[in-house]
Amino acid sequence: MDLRLGGKRALVTGSTAGIGFAAVARLAEEGASVMVNGRSAKRVEEAVRRVRERAPGAEVSGVAADLGSAEGVEELVLQVPEVDVLVNSLGIFEPKDFQEITDDDWFRFFETNVMSGVRLARHYLPGMKERDWGRVVFVSSESAVQIPVEMIHYGVTKTAQLAVARGLAETTVGTGVTVNSVLPGPTASEGVKTFVGQMAQEQGKDEAAVEEEFFQMARPSSLLQRFIEPEEVAGMIAFVCSPVSSATNGASLRADGGVVRSII
Repeated sequence: MDLRLGGKRALVTGSTAGIGFAAVARLAEEGASVMVNGRSAKRVEEAVRRVRERAPGAEVSGVAADLGSAEGVEELVLQVPEVDVLVNSLGIFEPKDFQEITDDDWFRFFETNVMSGVRLARHYLPGMKERDWGRVVFVSSESAVQIPVEMIHYGVTKTAQLAVARGLAETTVGTGVTVNSVLPGPTASEGVKTFVGQMAQEQGKDEAAVEEEFFQMARPSSLLQRFIEPEEVAGMIAFVCSPVSSATNGASLRADGGVVRSII
């Protein structure tokens, strides 16, 4: 399918690895002009190089900015004043017992996972509406609807993203702009791979055994019974970013491997 993304300018936040990188690479392959973002200039440069390897001839650049603060967002938008597609992929997670989650932890998670997307949408949405075309996508999580007991603060921020996205979609009535959320399930991101590796080392098991145990104990409802590959989520993101998804607005789209049992 031709997603008709040629000539569209796309920014994917938190895109030096994991779902963000897979999304920026897929958008580049579909012909979009893409912008990689991360906190480290070195990692951004490496990600740009990798995207160019996957999509020869693609128009790809990068900007290093920590979007977990208002100052970081301001720095980015000064360098990238307009985009047609905004994918809010930046996110942090950390398993932690509720009693141990401090106020600072709560604020840090909210600033990074929620306010980064709020601030960027506040900047880019007016231009999209003026041009009568645009796409905003919040990369949320199945944890938005199934709050994980092992990281409640993370789940709460993912739920907040759904609310923000739906609210913003309500402001796009009668325009060519859409705002949607994508809800990945447990995904083999860089952070998850590190976590699984650490667990395997601590328990004296191989990583495959840890993964199997995770789905038996923590996510038994998963129909895949394995970690989703970032590229599997990127396909959904690319579709909802494209002109062919024009009838999809204000939606929460699951790419969760069937872990959420609800049919709606």
